[in-house]
Amino acid sequence: MRLVSFILDDQARVGVIKDDAVIDLSDHDVGHSVKEVLQRGTLDRVGELAADLPANLALEDIEFLPVVPDSGKVLCVGVNYKKHVLEMGRELPEYPWVFTRFADSFVGHRRDMIRPSVSDKFDFEGELAVIIGRDAHRVAAADAFDYVAGYCCLNDGSIRDYQRHSGQFTAGKNFLRSGSMGPWLVTRDEIADVENLILETRLNGEVMQSSSTGDLIFDIPTLIEYCTTFTRLEPGDIIATGTPGGVGAARTPPVWMQPGDTIEVSISDIGVLRNTIVDE
Repeated sequence: MRLVSFILDDQARVGVIKDDAVIDLSDHDVGHSVKEVLQRGTLDRVGELAADLPANLALEDIEFLPVVPDSGKVLCVGVNYKKHVLEMGRELPEYPWVFTRFADSFVGHRRDMIRPSVSDKFDFEGELAVIIGRDAHRVAAADAFDYVAGYCCLNDGSIRDYQRHSGQFTAGKNFLRSGSMGPWLVTRDEIADVENLILETRLNGEVMQSSSTGDLIFDIPTLIEYCTTFTRLEPGDIIATGTPGGVGAARTPPVWMQPGDTIEVSISDIGVLRNTIVDE
């Protein structure tokens, strides 16, 4: 099942993708957002409605929001693919490198990502994101998937010079509308093997990153166990699992996203997140 957050008639709504169209569920008492569906525990009811109701909206008629536009916590994991660690000249980490992004730093599918006026070093980072489905605190790795609602694509758009102002990544990762998340949440049961998905990032159609999630240093259960050791995660919170090798900063010469560029993050069994780059 694929859940989507969107705007229609100036109202935030939630729906299910069916036959490449949308079933608008906002009037069916399941919640008015993906986060509310997860908080209220109505995901099974959403599945029942999706089986019975016809799609009533074309994808072209909706404005995509980030999958969870109002996440309380977005935890991002740096240098978590072996090839990316090597291209950045780092040692393999002993523990996950976790930093945070704020919800307003993301846009949805087909929306503009903004290159800020203070920098031209705007880089792409395609990632697999994990959406938490229930309260999670001190979760053992063996039980971790029980707390996962589903997955989506994420572009951890990075302002590289600001990222490198200090040893902390926060400044370079939180410019307004500099990242993206989408196009939808694919529920956990739809993914047969989340540790063998193919992730690609394409800039103007050219493949820049291509990897299996099997190259992750810390897998999803390990990340959930680690993150829930130091914080409590709630429905709608997100863990971005890291980016593979091939980022623009590691290329010679560096490749930065420019106004007018199209950037795509594609993950097998999930979909394609597509955005256009514009200047602030």
